[in-house]
Amino acid sequence: MAHDNLFEPVKMGTQTLKNRIIMAPLTRLRSVEPGDVPTALASEYYAQRSGAGLIIAEATQVSFQAKGYAGAPGIHTEEQMTAWKTIVDNVHAKGCKIVVQLWHTGLVAHESVQPDGKAPISASDVNVGVRTSLRDSNNQAIRVDATTPRPATLEEIQQVIADFGLATKNAKEAGFDGVEIHGAHGYLLHQFWVEHTNQRTDEYGGSRENRARLMLAVIDACVDAWDADHVGIRISPLGTFNNVEAGYNEDENIWLIEQINQRGLMYLHLSEPDWAGGTPYSTEFRQRVREAFGQMIIAAGGYTAEKAETNIKDGYIDAVAFGRDYIANPDLAERIREGAPLNEQHPQSFYGGGTEGYTDYPFLNQA
Repeated sequence: MAHDNLFEPVKMGTQTLKNRIIMAPLTRLRSVEPGDVPTALASEYYAQRSGAGLIIAEATQVSFQAKGYAGAPGIHTEEQMTAWKTIVDNVHAKGCKIVVQLWHTGLVAHESVQPDGKAPISASDVNVGVRTSLRDSNNQAIRVDATTPRPATLEEIQQVIADFGLATKNAKEAGFDGVEIHGAHGYLLHQFWVEHTNQRTDEYGGSRENRARLMLAVIDACVDAWDADHVGIRISPLGTFNNVEAGYNEDENIWLIEQINQRGLMYLHLSEPDWAGGTPYSTEFRQRVREAFGQMIIAAGGYTAEKAETNIKDGYIDAVAFGRDYIANPDLAERIREGAPLNEQHPQSFYGGGTEGYTDYPFLNQA
């Protein structure tokens, strides 16, 4: 068997995963609008990929205001929760764990998908020149310039915190095995954390303690809504994502990880910058992260099975999340186990559409 250590069980909070191969959260933009409801096709898609030790379901809105992309799902209405429950049940029936990634897109949004057509909120009114995705008349994803954001009011900040807490309760009710807070990739929580997009002068801006205040408050709200053993977080400590510059201040990011560690979460999910053209992590930074966080560490980025095996063996991470490889290979874990070739990816069908490029990639025994 190839890459034996990837197939060892691993603890995630109080739960045990059957292997260390994770399906990363992957935005696919196929939900039903209006209403942002996952489809029956999504249930098939996730069940196909249940050879993973854990599926992290795609980024999912905590409110209608949190929406930035046409076709992304939510988990804040009864109809959405009902659809997610079917998905979760089908994944569980295949012997796989599944958590849902909760997000608020902040400035990565367009006014046409916002309630009442308002500008999206962010830490400040900084226009970073980012783009988002809408749908054309044929229901296909199209790229457009995001709307310049407006600074969130203190009342809106408190509502965001409450929305994450309620979404966590909804995820628990829908049967998920936990939630992952999206604190990465230039979305709202990340926008508050980095100086590039946070120019506030109140208690949410300036010092690292102030810039981290929203992210840590959201973590606390999610833990209060469930418990620390069912809450994880994804961050992207170094690099640039969605034109939001996080820079390479290692000390500040280690401090943030230490604050997260104090909450005793079930895992820390690192999105490394090399997949987006950034500088790879140094061995020294990986060691500092390992020393700063005491629970499970998942890493994602430009990973191969070989790189994953090495970093697990060296003790820097406990599991690895594969993204685009899981789009094209529903049986990725089995292919890794057998050392089998991978399917060719078709990026033109990554976002929006129907079965093509979604549930029709062949399994190994079909190729």
